[in-house]
Amino acid sequence: MPENGSKRDSVRRKIEAEARRAGRRAGKSLGRLDYRLPKYPHDTHPVLVPGISIDEQRRRYRFSLPIFVTAGSLTVAFVIWGVVDSASVASVAQGAFDWTTSNLGWLFNVVAIVLLVALIGMALSPYGKIPLGKDGETPEFSTFSWVAMLFAAGIGIGVLFFGPSEPLSHYLSPPPLTSEPESIEAMHGAMAQTYFHWGFHAWAMYALVGGAIAYAAYRRGRSLLMSSIFRTLFGKRQTEGFAGQIVDIFAIIATLFGTAAALGIAAMQIGTGVSIVTDAGPLTNNMLVVVILVLTLGFVVSAVSGVARGIRYLSSINIVLTLGIVGLVLFLGPTLFLLNLLPSSLMSYLGSLFDMMGRSLSWGAETETFQSGWTVYYWAWWISWSPFVGTFIARISRGRTIRQFVLGTILIPSSFLFLAYGVMGGTAIWMYREGREGFSADMAPPQVFFTIVDNLPYAEWVPAVAIVVLAIFFITSADSASVVMGMLTTQGNPTPRRWVVVFWGLVMSGIAIVMLLLGESSALAGLQQLVIVTAAPFALVMIMIVVAWFRELRTDPYALRHQYAETAVNNAVMSGVDQYGDDFALQVVESEPGAGAGADVDSAHDDYTDWYQRTNEDGEPVGYRYDTGEWADGWDPVTGEIPAAFREQQPKDEAGG
Repeated sequence: MPENGSKRDSVRRKIEAEARRAGRRAGKSLGRLDYRLPKYPHDTHPVLVPGISIDEQRRRYRFSLPIFVTAGSLTVAFVIWGVVDSASVASVAQGAFDWTTSNLGWLFNVVAIVLLVALIGMALSPYGKIPLGKDGETPEFSTFSWVAMLFAAGIGIGVLFFGPSEPLSHYLSPPPLTSEPESIEAMHGAMAQTYFHWGFHAWAMYALVGGAIAYAAYRRGRSLLMSSIFRTLFGKRQTEGFAGQIVDIFAIIATLFGTAAALGIAAMQIGTGVSIVTDAGPLTNNMLVVVILVLTLGFVVSAVSGVARGIRYLSSINIVLTLGIVGLVLFLGPTLFLLNLLPSSLMSYLGSLFDMMGRSLSWGAETETFQSGWTVYYWAWWISWSPFVGTFIARISRGRTIRQFVLGTILIPSSFLFLAYGVMGGTAIWMYREGREGFSADMAPPQVFFTIVDNLPYAEWVPAVAIVVLAIFFITSADSASVVMGMLTTQGNPTPRRWVVVFWGLVMSGIAIVMLLLGESSALAGLQQLVIVTAAPFALVMIMIVVAWFRELRTDPYALRHQYAETAVNNAVMSGVDQYGDDFALQVVESEPGAGAGADVDSAHDDYTDWYQRTNEDGEPVGYRYDTGEWADGWDPVTGEIPAAFREQQPKDEAGG
């Protein structure tokens, strides 16, 4: 009896399944009577678009007079004001600095935390598999070359300036409510605090800007501009108009002051080295101004003469020399002590990461002072540097997935900096504890590195090499940052006019001079104040980038495929089990309209289709075949021209429809 009942149930299920299939076929035929296939650009469904590269688009780069005049006049006026009446600028800068740190310190902390969490979440989500390029596009550079260039982005003045001085400073004056000065706890806390300022959070800011720019340029075919990121928020018209110009102006101003701070610090370190090597006596601000003027002359020569390739080779040599100096300190210094300190410092950093992230003005006035002088300053500095460094790492990361890019950009340079700062900072602390010659509790930051070298055997030649390294860093940083600002001024032109590049370099050097003059006895104070004040508006832009990028990823062809696949498989499995139990397989068949894999997606909406409509240089729509890469008007991507035969044929085609 049970067996006969089972057979009857099986027959009943088959009859019901056939009835359902018949009903669907009838519904499909009826549904076709009023169903219209959506019209897509170039007859290509958004799921099937492989992406668009920036070099496949047709654009005419124009000089943006509003951006140049606005950003240029504001910054030039500031430089003139600072030179003519530095006391007045100092007073205003101090007031703005006090207000910003008291009222917006929380904003910088929130930005640092949100960006790191958002990027890690993005990398580990299905969005992490989306390429920063077209489907199937391989990375432009090998993994080794890419890693080497990420190292280059992470190496700068910090290794020789802050690497030795910051850990020693935190060891002598630990953050409030943490540990006793000059204790074992203070030593490990000092290293952890330094890693906190230079590690994951800093590189998350660079990765956000770089990844968003690379995605917009190499996946969506837009210009290498900050404003290109915001098309989903502002719309095409405003992105290419007023709103986009405001974003690019903010990016230029942030880059100017952030890079000027780095150049000022480089000048301080070079000046200290020169005074030590030549026995010229104590370093003065006038000497720093002379150093900046000499280095600026070197930048102008490199920019005008077009020796950029030679500068790039020098930059690579710089990396080797910097690594060599770090290795020299490791092996000629307290090697055994450092080998024990390095892993301990890393674990101290990871163990206290959430505690350091949670410090704010709510911890009291002493913490407010510490945060404004250190943590908030660093977050502001990284925000200011993000357009410059972000554009650089975007240009070298084409073809990599978001997951590879984000995790690589955050982890690889951070790991190197943990090593370099651990060696330099650990050596400074060890020599201070051992009472080595020249070390004291009140020594100036630029002196720490050279004092370390003075206490190493066989290292008499290192100060001269360090001066060369710092000089090359100054020139290459000014050159690269000026090119980025030139791109922002010329609608993303990768090779902006030389006079534009030179102009921004001169303004940057002028700002560095004003920053140093504002610091009076402590030149570093003037640098910190203006970096924090000018980075505040761009901190809001960083949050907007997170929102804009996530919104854009939602409509990416890969994300749509993933959504379609998930819906199709879920529907198929539910239907298959319902009809056939365990015995079913998947097969692609047509469904009635509104009941298929894309039932929940309005695939004809502008959010999905507008971005891949091809246009000519004037923004007018042009036909395009994605299967062959042919333009309807005959435009040749290699030559950038339309053949004469097509130009003669176009009026006839238009007349004939």
